[in-house]
Amino acid sequence: MIAYLEGRLLDLTAKGCVLVTPGGVGYEVSLPSSALVLLPQKGGEAHLYTHMVVREDALDLYGFITSDERDLFRLLIGIDKLGPKKALGILSHFRPEHLRELVLREDADMLATVPGIGPKSAREIMWKLKDKVTGIKTGPTLAATPQNAPQGEYFDAVAGMKALGYTEDEARPMIKEIFEAEPDIDASSAIRVALKKIAAARS
Repeated sequence: MIAYLEGRLLDLTAKGCVLVTPGGVGYEVSLPSSALVLLPQKGGEAHLYTHMVVREDALDLYGFITSDERDLFRLLIGIDKLGPKKALGILSHFRPEHLRELVLREDADMLATVPGIGPKSAREIMWKLKDKVTGIKTGPTLAATPQNAPQGEYFDAVAGMKALGYTEDEARPMIKEIFEAEPDIDASSAIRVALKKIAAARS
């Protein structure tokens, strides 16, 4: 079982990233967006807590910034009919402390906003987690994303910058800096701020 990885960030993939260990072995790791936001730029050193899922035809590795997030992922995939993909979707929308609040409030409607999670599934997840919610610890503040909103705004802003001709490596640090300064900003506003900063730097 691979429980932890550290190494150089080689590339970003559709699922997450490729991490190369000091021994030269590259691992493709699937990540929630909460982890993607906090990754270094390509070539930087990354550290991930991991969970390995063994299937008949594949070995899948899932990565997280904190052990608390990984523990919550394990709780989620232990729920009947809730696989790793849906568990990652939940962790991409809600930090551990926010999910804990939802469970305590029995706010199934908010949980049902996660793609692939319907109202019935949301209620079942709430019921299954209720007795275990005290084990969901609070993690570090992810200042690069809105505190009480899905983290898709960050990625929408990065995608918007790429559509304007900027590379991933150019867009990510600019947008991350903006979200760190204004956690509640939306994607469109973040793009406008980024373009203004670029124009000011060139003048």
